[in-house]
Amino acid sequence: MVEKSNAVAAIMNQQERVSPGTAAPAEGSSCSRLSPWVFLVSALAVKTALMTVGLVVLFHRSCGQCKTLPQNAPGWHCIPNVPASQKDSWKCCPEGWRHFQESCYYFSDDQMPWDESQQNCSRMGSQLVVIDTEAEQEFLFSSVKGLVSNTYETKYYMGLSAHKTGQWQWVDWTPYKKMATFWKPGEPNLLFVEKCAAIHVKGNTDSNTYSNWNNILCSTRCYRICELAVNFV
Repeated sequence: MVEKSNAVAAIMNQQERVSPGTAAPAEGSSCSRLSPWVFLVSALAVKTALMTVGLVVLFHRSCGQCKTLPQNAPGWHCIPNVPASQKDSWKCCPEGWRHFQESCYYFSDDQMPWDESQQNCSRMGSQLVVIDTEAEQEFLFSSVKGLVSNTYETKYYMGLSAHKTGQWQWVDWTPYKKMATFWKPGEPNLLFVEKCAAIHVKGNTDSNTYSNWNNILCSTRCYRICELAVNFV
């Protein structure tokens, strides 16, 4: 009888520790319930890191296009490069030079012979202008007209000469193309003595935009137009 009573007590004690209908927790079951949260937190951390890296890369790329306005730099004048490339947002020329397309132009206010004019341009890291398009010719002619009075005639040297009689050559060795020139009617002439070319403007009302080149003595003192490539930044 005593053994039976002890067995019943043991069973009662076991039932108190395990509620009816509830299985006893298996070993390691608490770790199983935490695993989804661990994976979720880890995934969020990785996603946040990737977004941060992406923002940093985007920031550096955008900064490459939004450099500090270089026109604030002394000695330079800059304009926006439109359309801007990924690397170059500005086109810069030295102060006192004029922009046109991808070149800078200097119009002198003093006069020199042709050789000295080329040397002067060279000392500024440039050369006497080489004209190879109608658009450039129109820009230069219009610019010169804006620098002279109503009736004042003037000449500006360009980088074209014929030191070998009749063989015209640009200072940068660009091929001379007769069909892409803008000589005045009857020019060039007297080629055995007049071996240097200049833009001839007859006042600011001159309408000869595409026919104003004149060959003259290289010793003639004229104004000059220097040209150099723009500085992209």
